[in-house]
Amino acid sequence: MILVVIEHADKTVKKVSLEALTLAKDIAGKLGTGVSALSIGAIDGAGQLGKYGADTCFVVEHENLSSFDSTNYTSAIAQVAKAKDASIIILSHTSTGKSLAGRLAVQTDAGVLTGVNQFAGLEGEQLVLKKPVFAGKGIATYQLPATKAVFTLMGNAVQPKELGSECPVESFAVEVATPQTKVLKIDRVKGKVPLPEAEIVVSAGRGMKGPENWGIIEELADELGATTACSRPVADMDWRPHNEHVGQTGIAISPNLYIAAGISGAIQHLAGVNSSKNIVVINKDPEAPFFKAADYGVVGDLFEVVPRLTEAIRKYKSSH
Repeated sequence: MILVVIEHADKTVKKVSLEALTLAKDIAGKLGTGVSALSIGAIDGAGQLGKYGADTCFVVEHENLSSFDSTNYTSAIAQVAKAKDASIIILSHTSTGKSLAGRLAVQTDAGVLTGVNQFAGLEGEQLVLKKPVFAGKGIATYQLPATKAVFTLMGNAVQPKELGSECPVESFAVEVATPQTKVLKIDRVKGKVPLPEAEIVVSAGRGMKGPENWGIIEELADELGATTACSRPVADMDWRPHNEHVGQTGIAISPNLYIAAGISGAIQHLAGVNSSKNIVVINKDPEAPFFKAADYGVVGDLFEVVPRLTEAIRKYKSSH
């Protein structure tokens, strides 16, 4: 059986977990096994996970799991995996999934791989998985035993598909210790698709000249239904909040479309965005390194190009 760990916020399932379920169903079909979803904490419409591939949804609730604690979460997931004889555990490649993967592999005596973006089939009893390496400049192929494997799936690597109907929901009792850490407060950004889940991202750098000019970036993002992001210098200067910083030292993203305005494209930035399906660069410097990584490039002043692009998109939407 394949066990998919579901991530949720305010009892709403995150898109990355639906992607993981879709992939799990594909793998399960080739292995001739089933798929179960596991949610730590109650979620709205748990049975709806069956539409994305789950045969059953297990819900674990415990007072010591009310806030995230990697040790206790690992223990709870491992208890379910062992009781249900799960051979493969799939997590999302988020801060939560990355903090759990290694611990789970140890507790379940499984092989582990993080940052997977493609399932390439089976070779005997081995899963063939691919992931970007060297800051996205290469793709590496790995094998994990299908009998014991733990891996994390990158966001936007799989298109979620409705594959079936509702599934039964079962409560599962676990024993976990008192957490070693105490969460005093959780602040979440409201009203935006989180960067790791965003399909379209509009980002900008020091070429914006100051935080007061950010309105043109937000207007473009609004027209596209995109999430906004920024380079590290912008966040360091407090022009934008640090939760918008993408790059090697920020958030790694893999949207279908990444638009970068006024960003030179240093290797540290590219390391966090190279997995984007399509990259559009707007920069007045034709020698900007980012153009080498771009699928499409516009050499021009972003203060002229971005508003014209926004207007063109607005006109297109009004006529279609």
